[in-house]
Amino acid sequence: MAKFSIYRLATMLLLGLWMITVYWQAAAQQSSTLQSSTLQSRTLVGGGCEGCELMYVGMPASISNEDTSPGWNEKGQRLMLTGTVYHLDGKTPAANVIVYYWHTDNNGLYSPDSKTPVSARPHGHLRGWVKTDTRGRYTIKTLRPAPYPRENIPAHIHLSIKEPDINEYYADLYFDDDPLYLKHVKKYGKMNRCGTEILRVLVSKDVQIVEHDMILGLNIPNYPARKRIQSRSENGSPPRSGLPVGSDSPSFIPFHAWGPDAGTRACPVCKYGRFQGIEYFVGNRPNWQEIRQWLVFLEQISKKRTTSAPELKVYFVYGNEAEYSADARRQMLAQLGKELGITTIALTFVPSLHDKESEVYLNKINPEAENTFILYKHRTIVETFVNLKPNAANFARIEQALTRTKGQYLHLPTLPHN
Repeated sequence: MAKFSIYRLATMLLLGLWMITVYWQAAAQQSSTLQSSTLQSRTLVGGGCEGCELMYVGMPASISNEDTSPGWNEKGQRLMLTGTVYHLDGKTPAANVIVYYWHTDNNGLYSPDSKTPVSARPHGHLRGWVKTDTRGRYTIKTLRPAPYPRENIPAHIHLSIKEPDINEYYADLYFDDDPLYLKHVKKYGKMNRCGTEILRVLVSKDVQIVEHDMILGLNIPNYPARKRIQSRSENGSPPRSGLPVGSDSPSFIPFHAWGPDAGTRACPVCKYGRFQGIEYFVGNRPNWQEIRQWLVFLEQISKKRTTSAPELKVYFVYGNEAEYSADARRQMLAQLGKELGITTIALTFVPSLHDKESEVYLNKINPEAENTFILYKHRTIVETFVNLKPNAANFARIEQALTRTKGQYLHLPTLPHN
């Protein structure tokens, strides 16, 4: 009997040791898997993307730079999304980039149909691919998605972007007139992957049109350093000043000394962001002879481009920290505007380009740069120039940039929204 008890006890001990060994092996394997997954997300360009692998399911062998989804001919609001994909410099068109898109239907659901591959059913049937042409251009014709039923997430379009030499990464796009969007931003913030995440909608009869450019690598984690270096070298060596091309131009409230809004603190993009605009910043190194030359030129092109519609608004923003006096600055700029006969440009000032009260600091302007020119269209930054001398070649660069970035649909009306 004693021998049997000892045998039974030994068996139970061995069994317990085996169970403990199995448990720790499983725990170690799970820990290794989690570490591997974490390491992979840290090294993958974009930090990983749930669902992006489905872009390869049913991908056509040949992809055009234009695609029409089944939604274009279904019940709901027709939507055309078109634009240019640029490299990180915001200027060089990116060819042969595959953009895969998927979104909800008119009921806010990812609804598959009989043609949807089984493994791609989570993305529904409103999905497709475009591949940028030699000019970086793409066009998607589809249905405007609806938000998820009984949820507070705004309607959105998912993108999976595949450059030729790196893994795919995602970007999500939202509509500027969606009442759910502002609440979403307040809670989660903006990601602005590949540029602004906001789709600014224009209307042409029964079609909503969005001109949306994308900047590869902008705000994308783990984006290859070699691509960033190449981008910087293409821009030459002026000092860094201003937000990247593709970013939203921030709201701020300078003091207006001369121009249509003299005596106010009108926000440039809040009041005039709908069309094209130029914000001409000068900080701690003013050269007044050159400033005068620039203002004369900018006044001329403002008048030329503003005919029946306010298609170009120009702001001069002076932010020298030295010997700042609001009254003195106001008098000086008013006198300058009068001398130069300025009627369309707004001559404004702030205490400094780092000033928090006016929120001009959000523009990230280098106060030691001689000048910084920010060009925007429909509130999105489309071009920047730093340390430009007022000569014929640079005047031409400004005009060419305005013409190049104007787009086809600037004249169309917008949707009403808050």
